[in-house]
Amino acid sequence: MNNSNKIEESSANRPLLFGGWLILSSLLFIHPLIALVRLSLSSADASHIVLIPFMSLWLLFVERRKIFLNTFYDRVLGGAVLLIAISLGFITHFASALKPDVQLSGYILSLILFWAAGFAFTFGGAAWRAGRFPLLFLVLMVPWPSFLLDRVIYVLQAGSAWITAVLFDLVGVPALREGFVFHLPSVTIEVAKECSGIRSSIAVVILALLIVHLGLESFWKKCLFLASALFVMILKNGIRIASLTLLAMYVDPGFLYGRLHHQGGVVFFLLGMVLLMPVLWLLRRGGSLASQE
Repeated sequence: MNNSNKIEESSANRPLLFGGWLILSSLLFIHPLIALVRLSLSSADASHIVLIPFMSLWLLFVERRKIFLNTFYDRVLGGAVLLIAISLGFITHFASALKPDVQLSGYILSLILFWAAGFAFTFGGAAWRAGRFPLLFLVLMVPWPSFLLDRVIYVLQAGSAWITAVLFDLVGVPALREGFVFHLPSVTIEVAKECSGIRSSIAVVILALLIVHLGLESFWKKCLFLASALFVMILKNGIRIASLTLLAMYVDPGFLYGRLHHQGGVVFFLLGMVLLMPVLWLLRRGGSLASQE
């Protein structure tokens, strides 16, 4: 009876121990965390970052019965992850050649590993494996260094320009393309960095990750849905550019400078979700038909 009480008391203390670990490790990285919050609040490309920890905690809560079914202290796994976290933290701190944005990324990744080590220490390897998605989801907190972000934006620009050219051909609008610049009969547009749709694209990817984790079981179906989401990222942005251009040509030139241009990301994000819903329906229906057979 006493042993049973001790086990129940130990299980009840684990969330408190983990919460204490989160607080102490966050205080250790308080300056990078403050810089991260400032970046998230000031940059549209990083506005999602402050939401990621809360979404990860929500996932842990939703799947708590599966994740915390078997818990035990795991000093080996926790110690291994903690060693990696400390090593990365030291490398980031003492590597003077690193640019500030790269250094911030290193600090935040080290902090996430500290959190993951605390999770392994307090809940064990079984909970770690069952909760690997919420833990890995925290990696989305890591801000992209400028050299990587610029590359992603360039890929989105190139893909959006290609989709835009295809749409102009489909509707029969003559357009002379020079790289990211389109010369049309009454307007000239450029698919600039600001037109890459990076913010709404990140939102599409985050939501797609949640959908594949919560709504799909087969690995190949998850991969197919994520591939579809990556294509939709570019497709919805090409539709946005082509639509605004056509509206400017045939309705009002102000569409190229109005609210729909600067604040219409939500509209086209919703369009991306609408385009993905049939894919999700087909993948889920395929699974249900297979189970019936």
